[in-house]
Amino acid sequence: MNINMSRVRAISQKEFRDYRRNRFIVVTMAISPVVFVAWTLISLLVIPAAQTSPQLNTQVGLSMLFMLLVPAIIPAGIAAYSVVGEREQGTLEPVLTTPVRSDEFLVGKALAALVPTLAISYAIFGVVLACVALFAHPGVSSAVFRAPLLLALGLFTPLIAAWSIWVGIATSARSRDVRVAQQIATLASLPPVAVAALMAFDVIPQTLGVALGLAAVLVLVDSLGWRAVSAIFDRERLVTRS
Repeated sequence: MNINMSRVRAISQKEFRDYRRNRFIVVTMAISPVVFVAWTLISLLVIPAAQTSPQLNTQVGLSMLFMLLVPAIIPAGIAAYSVVGEREQGTLEPVLTTPVRSDEFLVGKALAALVPTLAISYAIFGVVLACVALFAHPGVSSAVFRAPLLLALGLFTPLIAAWSIWVGIATSARSRDVRVAQQIATLASLPPVAVAALMAFDVIPQTLGVALGLAAVLVLVDSLGWRAVSAIFDRERLVTRS
């Protein structure tokens, strides 16, 4: 696949300009992370010192699970707007009639959703970890700063975001209404978070090997998602609104 990166950058830059003009996207990027950070910190800071180790690990895992909702929900809403939103505004057809290829168009749209999502996600991870280190009970801090948990958060964030983006773009390309596309994409973005939830509740062991194995599975799923979106993306149908 020979992708012209200058065209990809042009699509991404156009998306970033559109974000600044779209109040829904700006509010989603600004408010949702604040809500999840507040909920996570409250959950972690109120854990009593008398908790036993298994209970503590489960409660910490459940609290940190909220951090993975950020890379699931934010890009799903953005990606769901990417195609059908432009159709409603009448700006999609001029783009699709240019020499930009479908794969370049899709990659540009995906990167425009992925980059701010990762920036926001890792920034709030840093805020949460800093607050836990400074203010949480030492037992809670030890449970949070476990290598498998931190690795899972670090690895799963871009992979869950990628899944949400491909699901969102696929939904957007086949929908006629922005709100319907965003609702469907948000619901469809949650299955990878369910896998992380199984680790949080110790249904799946919280080990380094398991985290890497699940990450490999998500890489495969994301690759299949990219192929599926490329297959269903029909420029002619979108241009003619058929």
